[in-house]
Amino acid sequence: MKIEEGTVRVFDTTLRDGEQTPGVSLTPEEKLEIAIKLDDLGVDTIEAGFPIVSAGELEATKLMVKQGLRASVCGLARARQEDIDAALDCEVPYVHVFIATSEIHMKHKLQMSREQVLEATTKWVDYTKDHGVIVEFSPEDATRTDPAFLSQILEAAESAGADIINMPDTVGTATPESMFQMISRAVSTVKIPISVHCHNDFGLAVANSLAGIRAGASQAHVTVNGLGERAGNASLEEFVVALHLLHKKKTGVNTRLLYETSRLVSRLTGVPVQPNKAIVGENAFGHESGIHTHGMLKSPLTYEPIDPELVGRRRWFQAGKHAGGHGLAAKLAEYGLHPTMEQMKEITRRVKEIGDKGKMVTDADLSAIATAVIGGVSEEKKVIDLKNITVVTGTALVPTCSVKIVVDGKEYIAAETGVGPVDAAIRAIHKIIGPLADVKLKEYRLEATTGGSDALAEVLIKVEDRDGNIVSARSAREDVVLASVEAMIEGINKTLIKSRVRAARD
Repeated sequence: MKIEEGTVRVFDTTLRDGEQTPGVSLTPEEKLEIAIKLDDLGVDTIEAGFPIVSAGELEATKLMVKQGLRASVCGLARARQEDIDAALDCEVPYVHVFIATSEIHMKHKLQMSREQVLEATTKWVDYTKDHGVIVEFSPEDATRTDPAFLSQILEAAESAGADIINMPDTVGTATPESMFQMISRAVSTVKIPISVHCHNDFGLAVANSLAGIRAGASQAHVTVNGLGERAGNASLEEFVVALHLLHKKKTGVNTRLLYETSRLVSRLTGVPVQPNKAIVGENAFGHESGIHTHGMLKSPLTYEPIDPELVGRRRWFQAGKHAGGHGLAAKLAEYGLHPTMEQMKEITRRVKEIGDKGKMVTDADLSAIATAVIGGVSEEKKVIDLKNITVVTGTALVPTCSVKIVVDGKEYIAAETGVGPVDAAIRAIHKIIGPLADVKLKEYRLEATTGGSDALAEVLIKVEDRDGNIVSARSAREDVVLASVEAMIEGINKTLIKSRVRAARD
């Protein structure tokens, strides 16, 4: 097998090792759908499955072979005739043969001696190669195998006709340093290409795979989203992007398709991607910190080591207690909202207030807050202002509200009851405002912008003056009563300002 210098082959085992993730089971049709997407992505080899395991595995592998994919379709087989024949029966052009070589596996699992394992390696690699297919050989648990015996195994596999040797870190115990040393020895032992297969038990699968490539390996086994047994395998998306950007090596992968491939695999396997996962996690290109967003708006390179478009993503800004005015303003601009500096200060204050309560501020929350603030009356123009509100309610109590309101600089206090706390609050406000301005509530609408009992409540009202003029106002708060009161006062302010402007003009 010839591999272009400077290029790394990507061997995708999502449909084999990835499907061994606890709880994951794919139908042949689902496997084919993922295989077609992997082929579009540009992987070199797709390990279709383990044909001997079940009729479904056999069918799925045959479906992929018949699809005529650009990528080589590979079947996995233990070093035994029935496994190899099952893979060959699928007419795959590529067979991956493996046998365990560590003392712990040979003694407790295989119950075979070193000599028997060496003999089996030679016999079954030779048998598979005689059928005219590409043969990849893996000494399972290579990282826990005696180095001298491992070299014997590699030489035996090469002599028997193996095209490529894969070195598995089966239980993820390697470190980048030990992986580098093992691959360096393998490269100096045989002349055929070397591959790496790393598990993530210690969170080092991608680091170990990259170490293997640095040591001379020219292929890596990976899975989409890092799926696999236990803690999973080396993540395809992390490995490829690190290889391209940090190590300046090439693969055939179209990185712009990484995100949509990740989403497809997540949907079909039912395994969600953690939000903070590199490359494909929802937060991978999200920014909340005011310092970060300010820098990002000036130059994305300040806090973004990867261009999101390179991997099929877009950057986004999160509203929250760490947010700054620049980031919130940029996010609001996406909705066509352009608050003034003073309005932006109030929007930022309200966002931080919600964030300090441990709540996430959604896009809908931010939009509701900004719309309420932008549509509001400025401080210097306000005729009336709310200073204090107290509400008492309960199953054995009549809902009662007392309010303190400032009108033209003079304080007024009133209390009222109602059928509910909102009704009591609006009645108390009207008790003060009624003698000063003939304004009545014409329409009241309450909307929850997000789910949950602590959802942000957006109140929209319409008030009408004695001349039939109607104005709208809104407020968005976690407290329904406070949102209702603020919206009501906002509407009254607008009505009074309009009537005073008309009086002055007349």
